[in-house]
Amino acid sequence: MKPVFLALDQARVEQVLQQVLQQQSGAATSLHQAMHYSILLGGKRIRPSLVYRCGLMLGARIEDLDAPAAALEAIHCYSLIHDDLPAMDNDALRRGKPTCHIAFDEATAILAGDAIQSLAFDILSSHHFHQVPAERVLAMVKQLANASGVLGMCAGQAIDLAHTDQDFTLDTLEQMHRLKTGALIQCAVELAWLASPASKPEDLELLRRFAASLGLAFQVQDDILDIESDTETLGKPQGSDHQANKATYPALLGLPEAKRKAEQLYQDAIAALVQLPYPGDELQALAQFLIARKN
Repeated sequence: MKPVFLALDQARVEQVLQQVLQQQSGAATSLHQAMHYSILLGGKRIRPSLVYRCGLMLGARIEDLDAPAAALEAIHCYSLIHDDLPAMDNDALRRGKPTCHIAFDEATAILAGDAIQSLAFDILSSHHFHQVPAERVLAMVKQLANASGVLGMCAGQAIDLAHTDQDFTLDTLEQMHRLKTGALIQCAVELAWLASPASKPEDLELLRRFAASLGLAFQVQDDILDIESDTETLGKPQGSDHQANKATYPALLGLPEAKRKAEQLYQDAIAALVQLPYPGDELQALAQFLIARKN
């Protein structure tokens, strides 16, 4: 079941992103149109919701969570534009609509992704925080840079491209997904932590363990849906991973074992969450939604 708060988080972060885009608009160029199209195309907004729910759990002001939530979603949106390009996954459909390079053109899509990536760091560095000291804001910028770059998401995509049409070991597959998908999901709880008054390192470590297991469970479920769902429900071509000869958990483990893997990772995430001295009901509900989703 979709948590009620997820719709609230979606609406809030989209309002923030809309305001930021309006401030950046200037002339109505095709570049800005492509940025607007890709950022406001829809989507589950899972990463911003993790920022909001984790941050509120830790005692942060919601206004202080707007910037990290929006910046993280901007990084995610840029990554989707580039992932869909012909040189990457070569997809024509994203969130049920034409991908950016199909709706505009390839060069505009590349520039839109570049500009959205830069926008993410502008959002963080220019936001007026109420209760977050400057050193923590700087730490947010560094954390987001690490999670999205060669130490995180981009490294995962490079592993993916390098191993297409080649044999994957389970260890390599897990390493790829912990970087490509998991890095930004873990970054969500780290940004929430930095935006809050929380200070105990042991609590941050539990949150990282929660997010690491959740991020991998999210990807295993994606692999399962690529087999079991359909294009209309997914909002992207069903079976695209199989057609591109990409390694997936069902391909390596079989579908039943992949489902057991997702469930075990969910249980690992909750085992870390319940050790925190905070009420984690909303994070648990979000985790349950992610492994039970159909798209």
